Amino acid sequence: MADAHAFLANLTLVLCVAALTTFVFQRIRQPVVFGYLVAGMIIGPYIGVPIFADRSMVTTLSELGVILLMFGLGLEFSLRKLAEVAPTVGLIALVDTSAMFGFGYLSGQLLGWTTLESVFTGAIVAISSTTIIVKAFAEQGVRGRFTELVYGILIIEDLIAIFLIAMLTTVASGAGVSAGAVGATAGKLALFLALFIGLGLLVVPRVVRAVVKLERPETTLVVSLGLCFGGALLALDAGYSVALGAFIAGSLVAESGEAKRVEHLVVGVRDMFGAVFFVSVGMMIDPRLVAENWVAVVVLSVVVVVGKLLAVTVGAFLSGNDVRTSTQAGMSLTQIGEFAFIIAAVGTTTGVVGEFLYPVAVAVSAVTTLTTPIAIRASGAFATFVDRRLPRPLQTFVGLYGTWIASLRTTPDAAGTAPLVRRKIRLLILDTALLAAVVIGTVFARPVLLARFSASTVAPAWASAALYATAMLIAVPLMFGIVRVAGALASLLAYRALPQGSANRLDYAETPRQVLVATLQLGLVAVSGLVVVVVTEPFVPLGRGVAVLAFVVGWLTVVFWRRTADLYGHTRAGAQVLLSAISKGFAATAPNATATATAATPSRDMSTVHRVLPGLGDPIPFVVTEGSYAAGRTLRDLQLRSITGAVLLAITRGDDNVLLPVGAEQLRAGDILALAGTGDAIRQASALLSRGEIDLEEPRGSLDSMHTVPSA
Repeated sequence: MADAHAFLANLTLVLCVAALTTFVFQRIRQPVVFGYLVAGMIIGPYIGVPIFADRSMVTTLSELGVILLMFGLGLEFSLRKLAEVAPTVGLIALVDTSAMFGFGYLSGQLLGWTTLESVFTGAIVAISSTTIIVKAFAEQGVRGRFTELVYGILIIEDLIAIFLIAMLTTVASGAGVSAGAVGATAGKLALFLALFIGLGLLVVPRVVRAVVKLERPETTLVVSLGLCFGGALLALDAGYSVALGAFIAGSLVAESGEAKRVEHLVVGVRDMFGAVFFVSVGMMIDPRLVAENWVAVVVLSVVVVVGKLLAVTVGAFLSGNDVRTSTQAGMSLTQIGEFAFIIAAVGTTTGVVGEFLYPVAVAVSAVTTLTTPIAIRASGAFATFVDRRLPRPLQTFVGLYGTWIASLRTTPDAAGTAPLVRRKIRLLILDTALLAAVVIGTVFARPVLLARFSASTVAPAWASAALYATAMLIAVPLMFGIVRVAGALASLLAYRALPQGSANRLDYAETPRQVLVATLQLGLVAVSGLVVVVVTEPFVPLGRGVAVLAFVVGWLTVVFWRRTADLYGHTRAGAQVLLSAISKGFAATAPNATATATAATPSRDMSTVHRVLPGLGDPIPFVVTEGSYAAGRTLRDLQLRSITGAVLLAITRGDDNVLLPVGAEQLRAGDILALAGTGDAIRQASALLSRGEIDLEEPRGSLDSMHTVPSA
């Protein structure tokens, strides 16, 4: 009875205080999550309020919140969706976690922490919080395909976090990390996922469909929660996070086709225990320890917000997303959470890091939890700000890059280059791994070499010089090999996206293809170099690897910038050709000024234009009429490129033509616009120009449900 009384007392205290604080914060229009954190501080043991809950019991209850939140995420993000976005989100997650690990390690070193403390700090700041983002998105009503991108990144990061925890646990135990241990850990995780998902697909969807046919909501709820907690238990018994098991269980249920019905049933239970999770985070905030380590909290909070914004935005853009979607994804992922606590606990409980690291991780999570809703709301405006401040050549480039990546994904491999592409990828991975191995091997070989020559006539300085010279002779060709292989791989991909025409014709795609090659080469080299820097950072003097990577990336950036300047001139010339084609096509069919604006199809066949203007997407004409939303508004008011990702190449206005118009240009009834971009961008631009609205299911617009552009 005593245990039952304690349980009820703690649950009552948590929910009542959370209800009071969230009511207050809703009244003052602040994030509900902030109210939960304050409730946790009130009932926690640190600020002196004479009411406090049992921290261990609340933490246990909070685990239910994590499980149910991840199960709900799995219901919305089926395995099919994950498979569709895996190549894209995998690259973004790799860039994000690698960059953040490096930033975290550098921050720890600059704060004067030990090497192991810096390594754990890098792991702590590398993984975004799925739990916090799910709650923030639900609170602000964020939906659509944009959320699939963010959730996909989070799932891949969760898998990376599980791998990191296994490696750091080995390091903390003093066993060290070997290639065999890394391979065994990765193999065990892959085997677990294969068995869980494979067997689950055979059983779970059939069970759920059979239960739903009974038309008994109570039974459906019980079975669904049983599958949820069963999946979490399987993952826990296998040595992995309960969050992973719950997510997979939710995805397996979603494969039944009954995800919406199940989600409706579990949403109340999920939200209640989700609130308990955030209250438990608030209970762990010790103001005294935060005050003692306030410099570290501030530094790491800035690193998380700025670092993740940059890393995710760049990774998402390189994967083919437009600037707005990439920026929104970056701003949505600027926090850390549950995995940061686990990683910090591994270090503190084994004694390899100081006790200060855990409260610092909790404080940084609390700070970034508070900033996440603000960042999500501001992401649309910030994306517009970034888009407007880009130089004109870069504005043209970012508008067209998405069309090239879309073409790369959809164009058949007519030349049969797929085997060669795979070979180049393997070579790039091999060169990257060998370069990291040379750097680390040199560090470990130096003390052995000095010990061997200590009693000989060879001076230690000469022995070290000979070792470093040998390492350079091996490393420099590998570095050039990475740049060369990346360039060859980029060229193969660029020729697939923008194939060359017949041998007896001019290669009109040469300029955009060169820009695509420069972009892909820069991205591949940057990612490979980032991996090498992150892996070798704990073994080499601070900043040397970063300096080398910065030099190589800087050189390739100069090449890229020159190519974008050429692309701007190419686009202007192409816009002139397009205007001529549009004018001739509409000469016989003048648009009705009172008709509804539409993406018109002129009588002239546009196939010639597409052939002459490769690399500009599939440009189409659009007629602005009296009834359209765009009539009388400037491009700056419409935010056409920023919101939709489409590029306005030119405007035909009677006998006047405007090439690559600027933001101050006002659209008028009768204007014929030459739009270029992906099919999705063109559809969004047509809706925006016609009605001032975009489809909420598309990853466009601001994340605070902005679907109508405000009047000027």
